[in-house]
Amino acid sequence: MKKSWIIIIVLVVVAIFLYSSFKGKYNQMVTLSEATAQSWAQVENQYQRRADLIPNLVNTVKGYADFEKETLTQVVEARASATRPEIKVDPSKLDAGSIAMFQQAQDNLSSALSRLLVTIEKYPDLKANEQFQQLQVQLEGTENRISTERKRFNDSVLEYNKYIKLFPNNIYAGLFNFDEKAYFEAKEGAEEAPEVSFE
Repeated sequence: MKKSWIIIIVLVVVAIFLYSSFKGKYNQMVTLSEATAQSWAQVENQYQRRADLIPNLVNTVKGYADFEKETLTQVVEARASATRPEIKVDPSKLDAGSIAMFQQAQDNLSSALSRLLVTIEKYPDLKANEQFQQLQVQLEGTENRISTERKRFNDSVLEYNKYIKLFPNNIYAGLFNFDEKAYFEAKEGAEEAPEVSFE
């Protein structure tokens, strides 16, 4: 009789231990996964802020009749492409393919904006326009915010990925379908300094 009580008590203690372990690991994985989703939302917010500034920039530049229409058209088209609904990334599926598609659209918009800002160098009156200067400062600030949020996102992904790969967390991650998340990577060649030419 005494042995059966000991066995029951041991089984109850083991069950409580397993439950606590499963619950703790699962809740930590959910917390870290949600942190990456929240970090991703901040990345998207900053890109959206940039996209929201572009119409004002385009309208300011449009006022200069002889400004290159092709450059403006490229910026408008790149913005439209970068803000399409299918470009939006589902935070619960932060895989490499989704992030790469999002990044490609944003890189195209960055490239179009760079061409616009280089072209503006030919228009001293436009460069001196107070509204244009304010928009340019806001765009520069937004680019800095984008960089900061991308780093924070990558930090949260690192923490999450590390946690789900450690033993015994990797067993729990497999049981509960917590998959590795992708990083926001720099585009190819970003490590090389751009060539600047003043002709």
